[in-house]
Amino acid sequence: MRRNFGAKPLTYPQPVFIIATYDDDGTPNAMNAAWGGISEMTEISLCLSAGHKTVKNIQKRGAFTVSMAEAAYVAACDYVGIVSGNTVNDKFAKAGFHAVKSQFVDAPLIEELSVALECKLIDYNSDSCILRGEIVNVSVDERVLDTDGKVDAAKVAPVIFDPFNNEYLKVGEKVGDAFSEGKKLK
Repeated sequence: MRRNFGAKPLTYPQPVFIIATYDDDGTPNAMNAAWGGISEMTEISLCLSAGHKTVKNIQKRGAFTVSMAEAAYVAACDYVGIVSGNTVNDKFAKAGFHAVKSQFVDAPLIEELSVALECKLIDYNSDSCILRGEIVNVSVDERVLDTDGKVDAAKVAPVIFDPFNNEYLKVGEKVGDAFSEGKKLK
């Protein structure tokens, strides 16, 4: 038997993205966003309300970074989602984050978060709240690479949002090889 939950945004996994920008005065700002994903080969789409300070910053500067939230920094990642940059000017610093200027876009990278997309604004639709960005670079801190130079997901320890229970979950163990497991059924 199945239980109906109605028309709601309930899916697994929902990423926990930390969107970082610079304010008018160059102060780093960040927000937590779960509604987003890759929409083209070099494009990310995010659902962000127009009232967010981050959206205003992106529209002014034309750039932003998208970091994956990590288990070691779950409190900081949650904090930037529950506090508004419209009312707390230094929430980035209060979260304990440190900024490094991206080499590719006019936006900060968050030192503590090891995987980031560096993006240029494509467009923003205030009616649908859909913001699209061109991914111009993916930067990864070497501390999460294995000996072959590949990203080690266990070292990153990314978290996802569980919308059914309002919880953050750490991405778990490997269960198979992509583009291979299905071959067993051929």
